[in-house]
Amino acid sequence: MTWSHPRGHDPIVACSVLWKQRTGVTIEWDKRSLQDFESFAVEDLARAYDLIVIDHPHVGHITAENCLAPLDVAGREAARAALAAGSVGQSYPSYNWQGRQWAFPIDAASQVQAWRPDMLSAAPANWAEILDLARQGRVLLPLRPPHSLMMFYTLAGNLGRPAVGEPGHHINPDIGGRVFEMMREVAAPVYLGMDPIDVLEEMASSGTRIACAPLIYGYVSYAIAGFRSSRLAFADIPRAGDAGVVGSALGGTGIAVSAFSKATQEAIDFAYWIASGEVQRGPYASAGGQPGHVAAWDDAAVNAAAGNFYEDTRATLEGAWVRPRHDGYMTFQQAASDRINLGLTERHDAGRVVADLNRLFVKSLRHPALS
Repeated sequence: MTWSHPRGHDPIVACSVLWKQRTGVTIEWDKRSLQDFESFAVEDLARAYDLIVIDHPHVGHITAENCLAPLDVAGREAARAALAAGSVGQSYPSYNWQGRQWAFPIDAASQVQAWRPDMLSAAPANWAEILDLARQGRVLLPLRPPHSLMMFYTLAGNLGRPAVGEPGHHINPDIGGRVFEMMREVAAPVYLGMDPIDVLEEMASSGTRIACAPLIYGYVSYAIAGFRSSRLAFADIPRAGDAGVVGSALGGTGIAVSAFSKATQEAIDFAYWIASGEVQRGPYASAGGQPGHVAAWDDAAVNAAAGNFYEDTRATLEGAWVRPRHDGYMTFQQAASDRINLGLTERHDAGRVVADLNRLFVKSLRHPALS
């Protein structure tokens, strides 16, 4: 099971065709929406599929349910070392939990910046420039959960105080209050139902006024000529603080193997192969994927085909921040995103919103589901 956007579906299907030619093993893929990908119970998928594309914040819950097979199997230490060395930022270790490796990155992403090079001479470099464009009605944000929380996290990290995965002040009250006010300055109710794909589709359409999405998960598809009527460019995040382009909330996807599979060895073999540098910079990238291996990010031909997407966002990926991954985090992520959006819609006091986020986080550490 993978996700339905061409970036998530097309490359893994193309690589599966090659795998059949190499090994004789047939792999058939189903796909689900981005919203399902971000929220659907992995255990249900593991009972229905041998191979699953997952998001790293699920790993704590996955470990508790014992629904995935660890990939750090004996005899393949050299291959894993090569995958770890090829990690873009924290992509590889983000799937490591309680000493085991639960997935391999096949797609690397974080919140970056999307912009229209036919509308702007350059990507905005700082938050003041973003505010200026927002006042002109030329900025669009994806704030459908969980992306409102991802924006909150990214701004906090870029201001030098990323959220911490421990009780107490998960979000620093002073920084959190400042972040919420920054979001309020550029947010509008229409954004709250939009995910990154919605925003990028609007930006790439003809006749749009939108020139910039300052914090959005990068989608290489929109940087490829001919994918849509207008080609988008991507850049590092605009600086909100003085620390450079750091603190973006890490995203991306990893390939995992079901613990209930009757073809575990074949599935693990495929996971190692598709995550390798050779495949990632070759058939995976050429089929429209957004590779998770540095071999592709460093490849001049891969960059040229994607309008320098990788080169122009690399610093943000290398400085990205890994979200909490404990059992209970996914429930918190939904509840916290909803709380931020309610606060934006009803214009709640920033301190009240941040206090509620911290309260929700403490509950997530105590219970898998919030009460």
